[in-house]
Amino acid sequence: MEGFLSGLSMILDPYMILVIIIGTVGGVLVGILPGLSSTMATALLLPFTVTMEPAAAISLLAALYCAGTYGGSITAILINAPGAPPAAATALDGYPMALRGEAGRALGIATISSCIGGIFSVLVLMVAAPLLARVAYKFGAPEYFALAVFGLSMLASISGQSSVKNLIGGAFGVLISTVGVDFTTSVERFTFGLPELTDGIHFIPVMIGLFGGAELLTQSATLDLIYKRVAAVAVRLPSREDFRKVRGVIARSCGIGTFIGILPAEGGTVAAMIAYNEAKRWSREKDQFGKGAIEGIAGPEAANNAATGGAMVPTLALGIPGSATTAVILGALMVHGLRPGPHLFAEQPHMLYAIFIAMLVANVLFMGLGLVGAKVFARVTLIPRTFLWPSVFVLAVVGSYALSQSLLDVWIMLIFGILGFVLRRYDFSPAPIIMGLILGELVENTLKQSLLIFEHNWLLFFERPIVIVFFVLTVLGLFGATVGRAVFACLRRNTMPGSFEK
Repeated sequence: MEGFLSGLSMILDPYMILVIIIGTVGGVLVGILPGLSSTMATALLLPFTVTMEPAAAISLLAALYCAGTYGGSITAILINAPGAPPAAATALDGYPMALRGEAGRALGIATISSCIGGIFSVLVLMVAAPLLARVAYKFGAPEYFALAVFGLSMLASISGQSSVKNLIGGAFGVLISTVGVDFTTSVERFTFGLPELTDGIHFIPVMIGLFGGAELLTQSATLDLIYKRVAAVAVRLPSREDFRKVRGVIARSCGIGTFIGILPAEGGTVAAMIAYNEAKRWSREKDQFGKGAIEGIAGPEAANNAATGGAMVPTLALGIPGSATTAVILGALMVHGLRPGPHLFAEQPHMLYAIFIAMLVANVLFMGLGLVGAKVFARVTLIPRTFLWPSVFVLAVVGSYALSQSLLDVWIMLIFGILGFVLRRYDFSPAPIIMGLILGELVENTLKQSLLIFEHNWLLFFERPIVIVFFVLTVLGLFGATVGRAVFACLRRNTMPGSFEK
């Protein structure tokens, strides 16, 4: 309670309130603009938060994360162009509703569902993260190594169509993390004689390049694309009948979104798709889905916003990102000299509760902004892309240079921007690379520490119960689906008619 009250007193400071408002408004604007995303926006904004106080910086990024997830629903409904990937499922029924003249009703349902999902997940975050951090007190170097390996194994399902490609991307990120001087042997690795690389490759220019630079090149091919727009009317609050129809969907989707968000490497897009499928499965009017069913809006919006708080649970409690955006927020914590985990909860609980409360405030703020100003915000989509994306490029260059005042970081950003563009053409997602880069150092350092503790007898890993649990989860995460399909096929073959005679 003392930490909560201290965090509340920090949030009541006018400066902090202004920071949260800026983050929320910026997040809605970013979410609305097709092509931009909260992940890319946080990556671009991160270098400019270095001079801020840690609580203010993380609160700003967290508010942008929450509001950006909601903002995508506005353009998904009005122009059938999800401003953010998690809003893709919302467009399936939101746009048909708008076409038949119910844009205001659709926006109202999306706004209320998003707010409920976001608040629910933050309340879970406030309870679950401290409990998980207490469990982490029992972790030593071997446990953190097993946890990091488990986090890397979850990259198989983070995004894209191919698990193998995601794992290749994660492995490439781990390889990048080895650049620089080995802290145990003082041997230079992959520096190619450049003194600037002895400290390794900073993840900030890599993130800006993979998310911002690659998106800039991708969007350059769609500058002449014209969206069919629906005239937005005033946002209308859901009626009592609408609430009665979607309350079960919202409750179920809040649970789905929070649970999916807590899983390392999952995120709002996965949660929204699962919630949409579940809403359709439990609906009595399945034939209305895809034609403008309000459950098809309420489910995805509650789930993708619930995933924001859920994704912060492993990020803050264990230092394992729950999504691509929380990977950036984890990077921001490290830039400010903070290492997520049990010690952070013990030493600076007031700052963490300030972040929790900032996310709550952001969810309430974007609800007000959505109900009052969705029509105004939607006009942001009228900004010509020929002006928007060059501005993004300038921010990417300035942000890359600002961190260390090094032109090498700008070149790294440009190189990874081109690399990210090429990888996207072959269906490689940038998120696994970033997570591999962040987790790679943890994997390497904890492995070396563990082997020193075990006097290089790696079999001692299997004498620690928590390590065994994470290793089992890793194997299940990588091969569980394959083994399950094989077992199912075997059982099916054995139970087919005539199998017993054979």
